[in-house]
Amino acid sequence: MKKLLSVMVGAALLASFSTAAIAKDKIIGVSWSNFQEERWKTDEAAMKEAIEAAGDKYISADAQSSAAKQLADVESLIAQGANALIILAQDASAIGPAVEKAIAEDIPVVGYDRLIENKDAFYITFDNKEVGRMQARAVLAAQPEGNYAFIKGSSADPNADFLFSGQMEVLKEAMDAGKVKNVGEAYTDGWKPENAQKNMEQILTKNDNKVDAVVASNDGTAGGVVAALDAQGMAGSVPVSGQDGDHAALNRVALGTQTVSVWKDARDLGKNAASIAAMLADGKAMADIPGAVQWADGPNKVEMNAVFLAPVPVTVDNLNDVIDAGWVAKDVVCQGVKAGSVAACD
Repeated sequence: MKKLLSVMVGAALLASFSTAAIAKDKIIGVSWSNFQEERWKTDEAAMKEAIEAAGDKYISADAQSSAAKQLADVESLIAQGANALIILAQDASAIGPAVEKAIAEDIPVVGYDRLIENKDAFYITFDNKEVGRMQARAVLAAQPEGNYAFIKGSSADPNADFLFSGQMEVLKEAMDAGKVKNVGEAYTDGWKPENAQKNMEQILTKNDNKVDAVVASNDGTAGGVVAALDAQGMAGSVPVSGQDGDHAALNRVALGTQTVSVWKDARDLGKNAASIAAMLADGKAMADIPGAVQWADGPNKVEMNAVFLAPVPVTVDNLNDVIDAGWVAKDVVCQGVKAGSVAACD
């Protein structure tokens, strides 16, 4: 099986973690923002398995896309005796008081995938600016010039701006040269596909359907974009980006309606977060976590300790990578694909 960079990085970190002397019987509390996106169930399964394999207890709560509920959820996890918290923030600012309460009670906090900008919290994610660069590179390669639309993530999630920043780095030269024109951009409330679809419909209407490429920031928003394009008979003729390696998105890549899904192996992210939380609960200093770097690239430039895993762009040319890695079954990727049209589906 082909070794992918994200897999190797994750394996290296886990190998480091396995050598640490970690006490058992801790309670690791996990606050999830929601489960509307397919990938969070994958993250959860890997994280729960790692926590329980280490002899610890997994407890969790689903905020159901409510910042207010997430505050109450974290309070509840603390009350249940959590020795460490892993938080996928629904709203990076709103979660602040709950994080401060946990830290005041000497409960370590790991900001999971989405930044919680607090010097006393640990941050683990993939390199989101690089994800944005990968998205833009793939779309630019497919459509070197023309009218571009940008369907961004939630304005309450710093990742949305990290992604957009990376996208702009890649596209700046073409935009400055007048080859690429930004004809519309919009944040997507809650990262919800239906909101992304509405945003895309509005951009299409505003531009009389003269949109040549769409840089969408994740696979959920890409699905909304493709639905809007399909309603206008444009799906498959307009390059669209995404990320997360959602199964439906990988099928769209095979079908030709999505150009790229930047794969972030959520299994590695979940396992690593579990190990980091356990080490912090045992008193290990954040700076001593294997692979940790000093990072201060958030909106407020707060210096934090962080671990970044490496993403992998998946296009029609390397769909075999996610199949061979056991991320998704071949029949799921290839559903509805014309025989002989995609090498991974032969």
